[in-house]
Amino acid sequence: MPSSRPLRADARRNREALLAAAREAFLADGDATVEEIARRAEVAVGTLYRHFETREALVAEVYRQEVAELCAAPARLLTHHAPDEALRTFLLLLVEHAAVGRGMGEALESIMATDSPVFDDARDEMARALDDLLAAGAAAGLVRSGISGRVVLRALGGICGLRAKGWKDDAVRIATILYDGLRYGAANHG
Repeated sequence: MPSSRPLRADARRNREALLAAAREAFLADGDATVEEIARRAEVAVGTLYRHFETREALVAEVYRQEVAELCAAPARLLTHHAPDEALRTFLLLLVEHAAVGRGMGEALESIMATDSPVFDDARDEMARALDDLLAAGAAAGLVRSGISGRVVLRALGGICGLRAKGWKDDAVRIATILYDGLRYGAANHG
């Protein structure tokens, strides 16, 4: 179990290299081995296991990192865009996140069998991010009020969960329809 002490600079670099290599490997080949990931990170397999007790722990951390980056986007978007445009952009980022998740599908399946809370935590974080955007849009009169982030996430999750050819193009179209629906009936959009 990793300690709560801050990592030395070289250990931090190794950990970051492992996470970057794992993300790249999982996107390219969801079934990448720990040996392949260590090779890509230019560290020994033992170094990987010092940072991550199991392959599943590495997969979970890569996914947590992806979700954290995604959920940091609304604050940045709201500083540069009107709330409705920030919401539209974030909906498209959610579709892109689903594409990354699909690329990592095989790797993520390995943690589905564990009792890891990573997916529940991710859904909660994404719903909170959407709640913030929806509240900002409603306060500005640009988005209808009374819709929760969890509802929007469920609506988008249905199409993003399909494994049919062309799903991503369809998901972008549906995200646009969802966005239009969220603006319909808003104070400034009548």
